[in-house]
Amino acid sequence: MVSDLKSDTNGDQLRSLLGRFPSGVAVVTVDVGGQRVGLTIATLVGLSLEPPLVGFSVAGQAALHELLREAGRCAVSLLADGQGSLAEHFARGVPPIGMWEGIATEPSPGSPLLSGALGWIECALRDEVPTGTHTLFVCAVERVVHGADGPGLVRVRGGFASA
Repeated sequence: MVSDLKSDTNGDQLRSLLGRFPSGVAVVTVDVGGQRVGLTIATLVGLSLEPPLVGFSVAGQAALHELLREAGRCAVSLLADGQGSLAEHFARGVPPIGMWEGIATEPSPGSPLLSGALGWIECALRDEVPTGTHTLFVCAVERVVHGADGPGLVRVRGGFASA
């Protein structure tokens, strides 16, 4: 029994606790008329199998936020163990001109798919829910492709590990 739960919890306390709980790492990408952007997330969640839906949250000030709305679709690359440098690259907010320099991608008619990932989910934006400083984007899954076979990349205690 937990008797010392506090009602005055703040964001730093929540971040500290959630940081101890491993989260899968993925990169969400969009392409709007050749303007491509990617963002590392650790909030991907399966929402429904029928219909197939996934969700993830994006900070309102992130470049991906408005481009995703404009594109109406995206791709999610589920990162594999050893892809921590890719996760860091897309988490830093690299200027668009340098974002894709040296980044290997798989052929795709839509949003970029990062090479070496465990797999990819191609989606259409279905709904969005404002949630404080972020927006929860709900996406209808249109295509799932398996990639590399091996452990996934997770974020835990401020760093990356394999799962």
